[in-house]
Amino acid sequence: MTEQIAILDFGAQYTQVIARRVRESNVYCTILKYDTPAREIARLAPRGLVLSGGPSSVYAEDAPLPDKEIFSLDIPVLGICYGIQILATYMGGKVEPGQKREYGKGRLEIKDPSCPLFVTLPAKMQVWNSHGDKLTKMPPGFKTVAVTENSDYAAIEHRSKRFFGLQFHPEVVHTPRGAEIIRNFVHHICGCGSDWTMHNYIDQAVEDIRRQVGSERVILGLSGGVDSSVAAALIHKAIGDQLTCIFVNNGVLRGREAEIVQEVFGRNFKIKLHYENASALFLKRLKGVIDPERKRKIIGRTFIEVFQAATKKVGQAKFLAQGTLYPDVIESVPIAGNPAAMIKSHHNVGGLPKKMRFQLLEPIKCLFKDEVRQLGLELGLPREVVFRQPFPGPGLAVRILGEVTPRRCAILREADSIVVEEMKASGWYQKIWQSFAVLLPVRSVGVMGDERTYDYTIAIRAVESQDGMTADWVKLPYEILEKLSTRITNEVKGVNRVCFDISSKPPATIEWE
Repeated sequence: MTEQIAILDFGAQYTQVIARRVRESNVYCTILKYDTPAREIARLAPRGLVLSGGPSSVYAEDAPLPDKEIFSLDIPVLGICYGIQILATYMGGKVEPGQKREYGKGRLEIKDPSCPLFVTLPAKMQVWNSHGDKLTKMPPGFKTVAVTENSDYAAIEHRSKRFFGLQFHPEVVHTPRGAEIIRNFVHHICGCGSDWTMHNYIDQAVEDIRRQVGSERVILGLSGGVDSSVAAALIHKAIGDQLTCIFVNNGVLRGREAEIVQEVFGRNFKIKLHYENASALFLKRLKGVIDPERKRKIIGRTFIEVFQAATKKVGQAKFLAQGTLYPDVIESVPIAGNPAAMIKSHHNVGGLPKKMRFQLLEPIKCLFKDEVRQLGLELGLPREVVFRQPFPGPGLAVRILGEVTPRRCAILREADSIVVEEMKASGWYQKIWQSFAVLLPVRSVGVMGDERTYDYTIAIRAVESQDGMTADWVKLPYEILEKLSTRITNEVKGVNRVCFDISSKPPATIEWE
């Protein structure tokens, strides 16, 4: 059985970040709901347990509380923020509202350098706080191992029980050496090795897919994006011609998208690929539509209709494969007022209708985005596919403000291709989260040669982000902006003006619609 760490999620915005830090230590981990019974956790046989942060107060009537038997599993426990307060309360300590709340940067002073969490760290270090409550009475058998300006119990331990608590957040980048703390917990305290690698994962995943599918056939909706591409390559490695991929051209794809997908998967990987060109149907239904939500719904409904018809053409199959990732399947913790639940639900999307009686196959649903990219490289996918920037499901339709027409699609597709080319040539493409062009439904006066023009405006968007939940605009060098503007206005007929979007998220969103 694979060594793993279990994380109990109490509604923290940072729970997935904790999981990422554990996996960066080459140890597998799984996120569980805060009230998962201890007997279920025991069946997973984790080497250690992490209690996440959360927005609640442990003394509140509706506080999310774990099964008390988790502390009798005889495995190491690490409580973070709300997690330390749960640990302390259950062990006989006391938590109260703090006289002074701690948010943002803090200075941690380690009092006991022999604590296994801190053995590799300096005596003083920067940490990130985000709490209003604080531990005011130490549980019996525990001792303080580190303090901050506002907390005498910033880190506590009961070494013989292997229980540890941190009032700050080691998982976030604002605690520069926090990942080292988590590594120390995982390796030095829990005794895990470093066996979680993509190479090992492929062997296990292939075995699991073969066991689940048997001799049945599988259909996969291939979009050309990273997730579905990696899922297709992995499933094909496991079951070969039992997999058929369906690629739907919705008319609002990126430049050369259809050709690239057919080249990579049909000719190079020899995957059975059914190409359905429904671009005329999609564009017909989008005619005259301006509202972005209506665009999304029309594209979603039409895709389901086209995909259903395509499944009948390729023959009967028992399984429908999807490139679902771990962040998509983690259930939001149902805690009133929990901001994490709102953030997670933002990305939920409707699936195919229930009348399509497939069994689901989701071979990468335990992976994060960066792990999926590693997996893609291990499977031999081209780097240009693996490291493609995110692209919205409704495609160019939400990057064309106003009505979507064939001419506007052609203009934006050409402008966007220039943005991609220049960002790659300058080395910026893989440094940032996303860069793309947007077509504005406004026309302005310009002059080209001796002629007056009255053409469209292209806005360029370039943002950096960790997960797409927040984003900051990228300060691209003027030389790149100049080249983008010159090429777009010279090469794209119908455009005479280029702007650069300097809005962050929030208050703006990454996409314009």
